Amino acid sequence: MMHMTTAAPSLNAKAQLLRSYHCGDALVLPNVWDAASAALFAAAGAKAIATTSGGVSWALGRPDGQGLSRAEMLAMAQRIAATVDVPVTADIEGGYGATPQDVTDTVDAAVAAGVAGINLEDSGAVDSPLFSVQAQSARIGAAREAAAQGGVQDLVINVRTDVFLFEVGDPSGRFDEVIGRARAYAEAGADCLFVPGLVDLTVLKLLVDASPLPVNAMTGPGGPSVADLSAVGVQRISVGTAIAEIAYAAAQTAARELLSDPGEIRPAAHPLTYTDINGLFA
Repeated sequence: MMHMTTAAPSLNAKAQLLRSYHCGDALVLPNVWDAASAALFAAAGAKAIATTSGGVSWALGRPDGQGLSRAEMLAMAQRIAATVDVPVTADIEGGYGATPQDVTDTVDAAVAAGVAGINLEDSGAVDSPLFSVQAQSARIGAAREAAAQGGVQDLVINVRTDVFLFEVGDPSGRFDEVIGRARAYAEAGADCLFVPGLVDLTVLKLLVDASPLPVNAMTGPGGPSVADLSAVGVQRISVGTAIAEIAYAAAQTAARELLSDPGEIRPAAHPLTYTDINGLFA
């Protein structure tokens, strides 16, 4: 199926820039959930911005796990991409449908939203089995073709495998399953391998050494540090919903303080003022 080329050349340039961050020093992505968080994180020095499906879903009043439609998720991605100058990679969950055509439609919409990269999962939902290697490879191929037809041939496809996250199969076989999937996904056109649920540094080092793709690991409070992950060769580091959870916890604490006697909000350790935040959009 042919697609009209609609993307401006500058979007593929952003994709090339994002792609360049997948070698050398590790790319650190503090995942965002709305335009304000994106603006704050870019101002803090993030070289690229990644959305978190969980955070975006919560911001729009839905649960994570494809609780949002394709249009709803990518409308937020479009707002974020329009707010920051750095490349944006969007979490498109399982592609909003099982078929390659579903993924094609989602990538078409992602390119139209102005994103330079995507996360594509190899599971359709938390309680569903993983797509077969063949099925997911076809979906990755569809994503690659749609991006090229849309004028963003360098779109960064970060393919997520949920073998460890969902504890698929016998524990002794999970590592080999991930490597098998990594090889097939690389052949299909993926650029990076995301393995949430795997934080064991020894196993991550083995994965980095065996994977044909750069490895993305996810961490959070109590997890390995950026320095720890970088030391074992992890190329891309993200945090999922971790920062959104911290932000909402701070908001909940402030609300409880206000609603309890004597009803006052304690100053934050590093407060942001109205002027600080408003100034991000001036």
